[in-house]
Amino acid sequence: MTSTEIYKKRLAVTGGAGFIGTNLLLYLVPKHIDYLFVNIDCLTYAGNLMNLESIEDRPNYVFKKIDLREFDRLKAVFDEYDLNGVIHLAAESHVDRSIYGPADFVNTNIIGTFHLLELARRGSRDFRFLHVSTDEVYGSLGPKGYFTEDTPYRPSSPYSASKAAADHLVRSYFKTYDLNVVTTNCSNNFGPFQFPEKLIPLTINNVLESKAVPVYGDGRQVRDWLYVGDHCRALELVFDRGQAGATYNIGCNNELPNIELVRMVCRLMDKRLGGGPRENLIEFVGDRPGHDRRYAIDAAFLRKTLGWRPQSTFEESLAATVGWYLENTGWLKSCLTGEYRDYYERNYLRR
Repeated sequence: MTSTEIYKKRLAVTGGAGFIGTNLLLYLVPKHIDYLFVNIDCLTYAGNLMNLESIEDRPNYVFKKIDLREFDRLKAVFDEYDLNGVIHLAAESHVDRSIYGPADFVNTNIIGTFHLLELARRGSRDFRFLHVSTDEVYGSLGPKGYFTEDTPYRPSSPYSASKAAADHLVRSYFKTYDLNVVTTNCSNNFGPFQFPEKLIPLTINNVLESKAVPVYGDGRQVRDWLYVGDHCRALELVFDRGQAGATYNIGCNNELPNIELVRMVCRLMDKRLGGGPRENLIEFVGDRPGHDRRYAIDAAFLRKTLGWRPQSTFEESLAATVGWYLENTGWLKSCLTGEYRDYYERNYLRR
C-alpha cells in the first residue's frame, strides 16, 4: 500500500490559501483525517499561507505552489497523489480588478478550470469535481424575485463573465464526458481571513485608521450575505451528497443595501471600541462601471434535498466577524504591508 492509498479520498483544493479556501481547509482537514487534502494555490496577492499555520503539519494536508495555467505541473501533482476529487475554489475574484485587468481573469478562471477538468476526466471512474462559482453570473435582479438554479446567465463584468464561462465548461464535461461534476453558485461571503479589499474588512480597516469609508454610488446596491462558515458546511454537503450534474445555489436570504451594511459595521465598532459615531467616516464615491443593482439567492433546492441550514443569524455572524478583525489587527496589518508574502519562503522552501 502506498502512502496515499491509506486515504479514503485524495482531494485537490484549489485556491486553498484564499479566503473561502482557508476557512474550508481549517474546517475539513481536522474533521476528515481519512481524507488527504492537497492545497493547490499560486499565492497571488490574496493567497496567505499564514492563515493555515494551524494545520500545515498535519499528515493529511499538503501544500503545492502551482499556477492553474501550468498544466504539466498540475498533472504531476494529480499523478503523485493519485487524486480522486477536486474542490475548485481558485479564481481571480475582485470585480474592480477585472475591469482594469481582465486578462488574468480569463486565463485563471477559464483556462485554469479547463486544465483541471482535463485532468479529472483522465482520473478514476469515481472522480468527483466540485466547481465553486458565484451568483454574479446571473447578472442584476430587479426589486423583486430571486436567482434560482434555472435563472439565465447575464454576467455584467469581466469577472462574472469568466466565471460564467467556467460554469458552462464544467457542465459540458458532465454532458459530453459523463464526468461526475457538481456546481455551486453562492452569494456574497463574509467572515475571518477575507483580504481587506472587500467591503466588510475594508470598512473595518478604514475605520480603525480613521480613513474615509468609500461607498459606491448611492449605496443602495443590494447583496445577499452568506457567512463563510455556513458556506463551508454547504460545500461539504454538496461534495459528499450532491447529485452529479446538478447545480446548487447557496444563500441565506440576508439581503441588505451596501450602505446599511457599512452602517451596521460602523455601529458594531462603536459598541466594541466606544466613541463614535463612526458612520461619519462614510463617503459616497462614483459608482463602479456595470455595477449590478441587486442579488438575491433562492437556496430552496439545497435546503430541501440536502437539509442545509445556516447555523447562526446574520446579526450574530456579522458581530462575530467584526470581533475577529478587531482581535486580529496584526493580520490586517500584515495584509496591507505585504509582510505575509514571505511566509512561503520562510516555512516551505527552507524545509
